[in-house]
Amino acid sequence: MALSKKTALGGISISNKAIASVVASATMECYGVVGLAAKTAVHEKIYDLLKKDDYAKGVFVTNDLKSFSIDLYLVIATDVKITEVLREVQKRVKFVVEKQFEVKIKAVNVFAQSLKRVS
Repeated sequence: MALSKKTALGGISISNKAIASVVASATMECYGVVGLAAKTAVHEKIYDLLKKDDYAKGVFVTNDLKSFSIDLYLVIATDVKITEVLREVQKRVKFVVEKQFEVKIKAVNVFAQSLKRVS
């Protein structure tokens, strides 16, 4: 379900995939995030980093009439405090989405799929 708004000049519609793309970009700017992983990696135990073009596969956006929920599947650096990184991702994603799309965020669920050593 896309984000739809009416303005004096007409209608605006933004797809969940477009929102996921903005979420992925905001996430990758956070310290300690190495990349995004596909949600299916949990079941397959394969934690390949997604390429930039595929980042939206690691982000799932759902919405009801009043708010959005976002699920993120991440690969985190090993030498960082994981809880702090995940908390920072939650805050940044909520801020960016609410600011850019003028919508209410109900939840930002962040899942650390894997850890990766960065040199």
